[in-house]
Amino acid sequence: MSGTNGYKKSGVDQPIGIFDSGIGGLTVLREVYSELPAEDIVYFGDTAHLPYGTKSKETITKFSIDNVKFLQGFGTKIVIVACNTASSLSLDELKKRFSFPIIGVIDPGAKQAMQATKNGRIGIIGTKATIGSGSYEASLKRLDKSVKVFSEACPLFVPFVEEGWLDGEVVSKVAETYLEPLKNFKIDTLILGCTHYPLLTRIIRKTMGDSVRLVNSAEETAKEARSLLERLKLKAPKEKSRTDTRFYVSDEPEQFRTFGERFLARPIQSVAKVGDTRIVRNRSSR
Repeated sequence: MSGTNGYKKSGVDQPIGIFDSGIGGLTVLREVYSELPAEDIVYFGDTAHLPYGTKSKETITKFSIDNVKFLQGFGTKIVIVACNTASSLSLDELKKRFSFPIIGVIDPGAKQAMQATKNGRIGIIGTKATIGSGSYEASLKRLDKSVKVFSEACPLFVPFVEEGWLDGEVVSKVAETYLEPLKNFKIDTLILGCTHYPLLTRIIRKTMGDSVRLVNSAEETAKEARSLLERLKLKAPKEKSRTDTRFYVSDEPEQFRTFGERFLARPIQSVAKVGDTRIVRNRSSR
């Protein structure tokens, strides 16, 4: 499906769309704020269906198509798939179905890792679906066939983040169990292959040690979005004032708002539940 809001009909005033299975994509949103300070943004968290990382490719692709269709309704000029699992398994199909540009987080993360590594030994952690897809390894090998890649699925990390468990003995023990094999492979760079994982940076860094560089693909993805908009001449001018980001979720808007404010370190004025007229507003704005 190509839709009616392809980038050829879009203008600089139209918003950027971002989607994730939940709050993890806020790591990308935060970097987009930095790289593209004048852009209007619509963010959708598919919280009713998280986690994506334990589901089949067919299911994730269906959810992703629905998510992009929802964002398309706002006339988005580009969409960022701020989810490693969806980027791994559905990005190609999304690009076939929609006429406006859609970018994921895999290739930007791989590029950043190749720039960071000194010994050519790179580790990847992610959901079972992302690791099973081999998408990061394929992207890294396209950049340098000689690179050594070591992967580890960390399925409990996403529910930890979604529940706000970012430290403590339980999280530390699980991190040690997941990451010890990667330490034994003498990697010097570790790709955080899920947008939730940067919220666990302190625990992961403590476990891996300071000699291992952690790669958060969100930063490079935001840079790619800026470069794309500049090439298409769709980047909002600096003098334009950005409106409040519009946040939508498929479930639990209050939980999303509470955690999102804590992570973004800025108020979220409202979060709307898709298919529901109720809007959870920031208490300070009442």
